[in-house]
Amino acid sequence: MNTMLQPHAHSPARAYAGAIFAVTVWGASFIATKIGVREVSPFTVMWLRFGIGVAVLAVAVAARGEFARPGRRDLLYFAGLGALGITLHQWLQATGLVTAQASTTSWIISATPLTMAVVGRIVLGERMTGRQLAGIALGAVGVLLVVSRGDWASIVRGSAGSVGDALVATSTVTWALFSVYSRRGLRRHRSAPMMLYVMASGWLLGSIPWLALGGPAELARLTPDAWTGIAFLGVLCSGLAYIFWYDALRALPAANVGALLYIEPLVTMAVAALLLGEAVTLPAIAGGAIILAGVRVATRRVVPVS
Repeated sequence: MNTMLQPHAHSPARAYAGAIFAVTVWGASFIATKIGVREVSPFTVMWLRFGIGVAVLAVAVAARGEFARPGRRDLLYFAGLGALGITLHQWLQATGLVTAQASTTSWIISATPLTMAVVGRIVLGERMTGRQLAGIALGAVGVLLVVSRGDWASIVRGSAGSVGDALVATSTVTWALFSVYSRRGLRRHRSAPMMLYVMASGWLLGSIPWLALGGPAELARLTPDAWTGIAFLGVLCSGLAYIFWYDALRALPAANVGALLYIEPLVTMAVAALLLGEAVTLPAIAGGAIILAGVRVATRRVVPVS
């Protein structure tokens, strides 16, 4: 058996390497998605990405001997999570990337822990401290600076950002809800098989609009560059990265692993500049730094979630 896929087989150094690998490929995922949606619809990119991801996860779960037959209630629960965290969440991000910059998208996504604090307060009634409120306010300022590109007057005019930026911002809410509702399942199920069932459910649900909107006819339009990007998304981002990430969470303190998420938007900015020609601007850097500062303030005793 491949030791890379064995649960609990990681030394601390290997666990850190796996977590850094996951964060790096997730940072590059926005660029790969951007390349794909330039040629075909978001549903086609999603359908291919998660079809590949399901296959990779299935092989990994089988290799680790972690397959388990869920009950009917568990299947309904996984289907609900798949609809929220895969079908809807990924549609928002992929559609947003049609008009949003990849680097802007990543900075907005980096504010997700702040959205989670708000969702936790509304959905679970969790107490929100003054520190969290200050961090959320600081992060909001950073997001506005990034999407307005430093033009504060555009916020007053209501012209800041694009429709894509708004969709990406909405996706932080869907991911926060997905994370909150996943907690119960993660207490009862191993992370890899649970993610497999959730991803498979989301992929099957996403197949309905993909087929209805003529997705199969779009496959012939994909260029080698787009196929490469989609393979990257499926094999690495939706397959191996999740395995390495959850293995790292089992082997290392959660706070240490979560802190590595701060690398993700920096990777996105660098790769977007290299492959997409997106400009690295001072407002983006400053806004990103403010977002990360807000996340740090608000989640000082809270584990960041991606």
